[in-house]
Amino acid sequence: MSSVRNLTRRNLTRRAALVAATLGAGVVLVACGGDGGDSSGSGHDAHASASASPSAGDEAGTTAGAHNAQDVSFAQGMIPHHQQALEMARLADGRAASGAVKDLAARIEKAQDPEIRTMTGWLKAWGEEVPEAGGGMDHSASGHSGMSGMPGMMGAEDMAGLEKSEGKAFDTKFLTLMVEHHEGAVEMATTEKSKGRYGPAKAMADDIVTAQNAEIKEMNKLLGKSG
Repeated sequence: MSSVRNLTRRNLTRRAALVAATLGAGVVLVACGGDGGDSSGSGHDAHASASASPSAGDEAGTTAGAHNAQDVSFAQGMIPHHQQALEMARLADGRAASGAVKDLAARIEKAQDPEIRTMTGWLKAWGEEVPEAGGGMDHSASGHSGMSGMPGMMGAEDMAGLEKSEGKAFDTKFLTLMVEHHEGAVEMATTEKSKGRYGPAKAMADDIVTAQNAEIKEMNKLLGKSG
């Protein structure tokens, strides 16, 4: 009888030990799980992502859409400036004697016509006034002569004189006037680069400075100048 009681006590002791061990392990697991939940990468990162994402999105939106008065002025001024350059370039096909002049005029038209469309799109998106296209060779007070105050912009007399020129006389006049016209565009674009805010406009301004400075050097060489 005593042996049975001893066996029963041993069994109870073992069960108690097992229960205690199991409970202890559970506590450890819970504690570990709790620590991981509070400081694990998933919980912390989720919070960080939630707080970081809006600011990142806001910054991206601001960069993409932000513009200032200088950006508007640049587009509104450069559109008619480019339009006049196109008018000058289109005269070369039937008047220029030099193939180099004709090639230059074609490149000017190819580069500046798409830029006019791009800047027009900006102004419309911003709800700003878009300059009207200069309907052909309009030299009246309501035409390009009214814009002659902009850097490099030709007056009515210069434009009319170019239109009447032919052959080598046209080449010389075209190159001389276009150098001045390009210098004005570079001046306007340089102002946009330093004072503008809209990224695409500043990038276009940088392209204008680079391309038109190169063309100025090319035209000066055609004119027999070193500059």
